Amino acid sequence: MAGLPVRMTKAAATGLLAGALGGVALLAGEALAAKARRYAKPTMGLALRTSMGPLTAPPLRLVLLGDSAAVGVGVEWLSDTVGGQLARLVAEGTPESGPRHVLLSSVGVAGSRSSDLATQVARALLGDRPDVAVVLIGSHDTGPLRAPEEAAGHLGQAVRRLRSAGVRVVVGTCPDLGALRSMAPPLRQIAGALGRRTAKAQAAAVREAGGIVVDLAAETGAVFRADAGTLCYDGFHPSADGYRVWAHALYPAVLRAAMSGV
Repeated sequence: MAGLPVRMTKAAATGLLAGALGGVALLAGEALAAKARRYAKPTMGLALRTSMGPLTAPPLRLVLLGDSAAVGVGVEWLSDTVGGQLARLVAEGTPESGPRHVLLSSVGVAGSRSSDLATQVARALLGDRPDVAVVLIGSHDTGPLRAPEEAAGHLGQAVRRLRSAGVRVVVGTCPDLGALRSMAPPLRQIAGALGRRTAKAQAAAVREAGGIVVDLAAETGAVFRADAGTLCYDGFHPSADGYRVWAHALYPAVLRAAMSGV
């Protein structure tokens, strides 16, 4: 009987190793399956540049920066993008703010990471200075081997450059990646945890740089988890309903920025 604990220990160790290897294989398989999915592409005819609201109302230049969210990948009509829906809300205004003539544009690029924002900021500051910038970034900065502080540092630099140019900045931090249906559990749960880690680092960097933070995961994640219709066919990019949810989450901060001084 003396050898029984040793045999049990060896058996347990063997079982744990097999379980770990099986878990790694499962995650690897899920990652490959997620990568092989057919994802929505930027719509060639979607030029995110328009104006909304009465011509006689005070003008507001609103620019979007970031990844696919900033150009509305997943929908076909400009009015369905988060920028289009935000512009409409701001143009309509409130009894306190009144209507605005919103001049909307985007310099976002699908697939961008925070390290790509320097180029986008330079493009955003060409010509007439924007009044308010909305930055949507973070999904592609998230990964087990990526330090969230490094990406957040790039984001903070972008916010600081915009603020120094007199632009009010609203940042929607990394959305709830645990709500994505393009990945199966447990990879989805791991992505959700990594996304929260990214969002936390982003929020700290944005506040330090003088920007306004909107925690998209906290404010909209429950809706995306409960309603599959908030995502387009690829299970990754938002649908028109999903962008509407984001727009309404961002709107109070954007309106506050629009009504405030530099």
